[in-house]
Amino acid sequence: MQTAVHYNEAMPTEAGLVQTRVDQLLRSHPPATTEPSVFWGAQFDLGLAWVHFPVGQGGLGVSAGMQELVNRTLDLAGAPSNFSTNGIGVGMAGPVIQQYGSDEHRTRFLRKIWTCAEIWCQLFSEPGAGSDVAALSTRAVRDGDEWIVDGQKVWTTLAHLASWGLLLTRTDPEATKHKGMTYFIVDMRAAGVEVRPMRQMTGSAEFNEVFFTNVRVKDSDRLGDIGDGWRIAISTLMNERNAISAMGATPQGAGVIGDAVGLWQSRPRRMPDDRALRDRVTRLWIESEVMRLSSIRSRQCAEAGTPGPEQSIGKLAATENMKRVNELCVDLLGAGGMLIDNYALTRPDHIGEAGRDIVKSFLRSRASTIEGGTSEVMRNILGERVLGLPGDVRVDKDLPWSKVPRS
Repeated sequence: MQTAVHYNEAMPTEAGLVQTRVDQLLRSHPPATTEPSVFWGAQFDLGLAWVHFPVGQGGLGVSAGMQELVNRTLDLAGAPSNFSTNGIGVGMAGPVIQQYGSDEHRTRFLRKIWTCAEIWCQLFSEPGAGSDVAALSTRAVRDGDEWIVDGQKVWTTLAHLASWGLLLTRTDPEATKHKGMTYFIVDMRAAGVEVRPMRQMTGSAEFNEVFFTNVRVKDSDRLGDIGDGWRIAISTLMNERNAISAMGATPQGAGVIGDAVGLWQSRPRRMPDDRALRDRVTRLWIESEVMRLSSIRSRQCAEAGTPGPEQSIGKLAATENMKRVNELCVDLLGAGGMLIDNYALTRPDHIGEAGRDIVKSFLRSRASTIEGGTSEVMRNILGERVLGLPGDVRVDKDLPWSKVPRS
């Protein structure tokens, strides 16, 4: 059984400070009797949202590894999690605004992100620019103190609920494709923004298409310099992969591997495929545990700043493991794994499938190896940027974007 870890005064100053704040939070706002938004607001005000952020911005200015102490203690206390409600805001928008935004941006957005008062979405992928994000064609044209945006984005999670979006645009078509982009915060309720549902094979429409027609964005809502969008986009994606890889840091035997074990234990014994399935359950439990421990170690060793390409290891491992374990769960269901309650169109208010619907979780898991960068892209990143292997041939690397062939 897991127990909370308490640090005494002889232990490192950072850990002592963090533990004191966590204890204060739990005393003043018991999770069982406190509304989630109120709890998250108190957590932010005590500096326990993103502990490595500066004081007053949801942090304490301590090392990022201290977040593990916060998360583990709050999980054990039954505290609510804001990630499924506003994962893009918490995992991506908050860090990128803290790093590249103005003081006004930080004051305006950070607390509302953490309390889920404002939901965020990410507007990178396009019909003609999926894995090759730098090929995007959504245009932003300067008009005084504003920019006029026209184009289309796709696979936009929770855009139907979002108040704000992280928008990557093309501002200089004559620059090379990685150089001519600029990054904005966009009001998803602005005139000219249209959100259309994309029905998935689970029946839900978690993803959306987003169309921009003469949408005006203030220059004051630009993040970074004009033409510097690619660097900020990479930072955003690294934070996304870090958040996805953190899914592996669940309690032992929890989540989908717990479902698999439960299905195995409830299954009649002495069936023809008994030994083969037992071997799969055992191997995937071990794999899930190795991944869980590796994820915890990675988080404990993390330092403040932008996550590096090594985060692709966790993202790749977590999502491929999730897919394999979900496949095992469906196999353990036998013929029942071919059934689903209904495919009625729903517009979810959270990321992922609700509850423990095993068949829908299996269908949804296929997307996990695509979103945040496909497994193939992750392997390229690991090969080139971590292992130092030769890169893929890129014939359009030095061409102006306007000269790059597009379908």
